[in-house]
Amino acid sequence: MTSVILPTHLRSYTGGVAVIRAEGKTVGALLADVERQFPGFLIRVVDEQDRFRPHIKCFVAGEQALGLEAPVRGDVQLIAALSGG
Repeated sequence: MTSVILPTHLRSYTGGVAVIRAEGKTVGALLADVERQFPGFLIRVVDEQDRFRPHIKCFVAGEQALGLEAPVRGDVQLIAALSGG
């Protein structure tokens, strides 16, 4: 099992859970398991072309994962850029 660490604004889609335990050999498979546990979560992170949304960054063991095919070899952290005025 791998820990998926979520930014504050995504926690509203997981019932306030900040760290989710999930399984998967790639980031895409891992996020699919998160979606299984929390339906409606994935569309907030991945677009219709199966790419990370522009405001989402994903890090695996501290290194940025550029796509869903990135192998999981440690904890995964999602970071979101927020804007406002």
